Amino acid sequence: MANIQKQIEQLRAEIRHHDVLYYVQNAPEITDQQYDKLFAELKQLETKHPELITPDSPTQRVSEQPVAGFETVPHAVPMLSIDNTYNEDELRKFDERVAKGLESPRYDYTVEPKIDGLAISLRYENGHLTRAATRGDGSRGDNVTSNIRTIRAIPLSLEGKDIPEVLEVRGEVYMPKKAFTELNAAKVEAGEPEFANPRNAAAGSLKLLDARVTATRKLAFFAYSLGQVSTPLADTHYDALEKLRNFGLPVNEAKKAKDINKVMAICHDWQHRKDKFAYQIDGMVIKVNRYDQHDVLGTTGRAPKWCIAYKFPAEQAETILESITVQVGKNGTLTPVANLKPVQLAGTTVKRATLHNFDQLERLDARCGDTVIIEKAGEIIPQVVDVIVKQRDLFESKPFEIPTQCPTCGGGVQKDENGVYLRCVNPNCIAQLKERLEYFVGKGQMDIDKLGPALIEQLVDKELVKNFADIYKLRFDQLVQLERMADKSAANVMDSIEASKARPLWRLVAALGIRNVGGQSAQILSDEFGALDKLMAATAEQLTAIDQIGPVMAESVYEYLHDQDNIKIINKMLDAGVIPAPPKQKASNVLEGMTIVVTGTLKNHTRQQIEQMIKDHGGKTSSSVSKKTALLVAGENAGSKLDKANQLGIEVITEAKFMERVTSP
Repeated sequence: MANIQKQIEQLRAEIRHHDVLYYVQNAPEITDQQYDKLFAELKQLETKHPELITPDSPTQRVSEQPVAGFETVPHAVPMLSIDNTYNEDELRKFDERVAKGLESPRYDYTVEPKIDGLAISLRYENGHLTRAATRGDGSRGDNVTSNIRTIRAIPLSLEGKDIPEVLEVRGEVYMPKKAFTELNAAKVEAGEPEFANPRNAAAGSLKLLDARVTATRKLAFFAYSLGQVSTPLADTHYDALEKLRNFGLPVNEAKKAKDINKVMAICHDWQHRKDKFAYQIDGMVIKVNRYDQHDVLGTTGRAPKWCIAYKFPAEQAETILESITVQVGKNGTLTPVANLKPVQLAGTTVKRATLHNFDQLERLDARCGDTVIIEKAGEIIPQVVDVIVKQRDLFESKPFEIPTQCPTCGGGVQKDENGVYLRCVNPNCIAQLKERLEYFVGKGQMDIDKLGPALIEQLVDKELVKNFADIYKLRFDQLVQLERMADKSAANVMDSIEASKARPLWRLVAALGIRNVGGQSAQILSDEFGALDKLMAATAEQLTAIDQIGPVMAESVYEYLHDQDNIKIINKMLDAGVIPAPPKQKASNVLEGMTIVVTGTLKNHTRQQIEQMIKDHGGKTSSSVSKKTALLVAGENAGSKLDKANQLGIEVITEAKFMERVTSP
């Protein structure tokens, strides 16, 4: 056992080392595949020896149990907002106020990029992450620890020397540009509204109740300041940032500036370079460097007088709207797209821009031939924001006709009830079929990675694939006849298809593309029923009764799984050898029928680990104590939940007693 523990500790240390190289130093030494191999090896060892799992293990980042809601928690040191300035004159006036407040010319600045994300406070005690909270109203914020733990850029344990006993790190959670683009593409595919910008996407991801979904959002983090600290880190902000970097926290590039002229030079340099970075920057943050001078300058009550943000102006471009085309998504969603005269915007050549939906198209009154203003949503996705009507040819210009039939198949269209999306209602629409197949084989669904869009296009056009089940009927001799498909490529496709037959049940449910059902909902359904036949036999009432499955989603699932054509396709997949793996089996039924609440500070496990054990042993968890609560697992400082449990006569046990209950033979 000692050798196993040593091996586990070595793997954890190696993974943490590579996390720091990747997220902090931007100097990875191994490939993603090599990293995944290390992670899988650690997870395998911990699965065999669960008694050796610790809360700060890299495998424990993602909680398997959704939370019921977010509690609000106080900030030991208020999280103040920052005043904004939009031009050089205002920035120089800020410098004049600093000089006047300090009554001295002896001061310097640090200048850092202003990441457009969500402010977060991370609390480390004895080097371990204990809590993460949003800014909220500045005095109190939402406890989002379970979601923050999923962000690999944030260390669960700090490294290095002289780490304060209590260290609150303030920083920005953000969504990189690539992750934002991928997320919005998935939103469009699902017929859901897109996020307006990366900041909204990051904020929305942190407010999800299921950390498993947050973990898929590929959020990142930069530390930029301090909250409560038990022992001072440094005399200056610049040196404190270096200390945080040495502790293993990601810190963005910061520059020292001896005066306001140097500050402006740095701001202008970043404004010219900002499009080259993997994350969105909307300005620069300028701070007086010395902490003792912060105390002298003080605050206005809501914002510090020693700090200001210089915001970059939004980049726009003027071009010609040459034509409008309509794209058809996997659920039949018709989306208008503006085809533009190519124009440079934010470092790229833009030829197409989204018009979102036909309601937005009518609001803009955008017409072919119009001169339009475009900008990038979150500086990433091009969108039409205005039309220069005075440049319109009034004699030639005509409003765009909203489709009354599908542009691909000619089928009928229908607007969502109480919604904004127009959809093709023809179930045999070729455009929908191609989109559905691309979604079905996607990485987040059946993961048939060798079956790409170009190949799907050929398979559908040659009528080799007309539905999901046809994928599993494909033969090697059919594939090698296709364009750019040699023997090896065809064999790889066949292997990829074969491997997908044993994917987990939830992946198959997600891959079906049922309206309103994504990966998270598919996992909930899979866990509830355990087998595909039981899910298909479920009544609408049974589906609606499931926690987090509302009536609209329940109706979508019921209708899809009771449609005779869909049933035939599913049965054909099963006949072709698709055997979805059931959810992980329960360890026991010792907690069957019990609703259990976990509260307080635990010694040897995280709250999420205890809640997962409850689920593994047949119980259900809740975030609040009520008459339905069967048991309360209470750690230190249990608070009001313990008081209420005692009032209601609910059994209360310690963490140790709980472990005895679930591990006793």
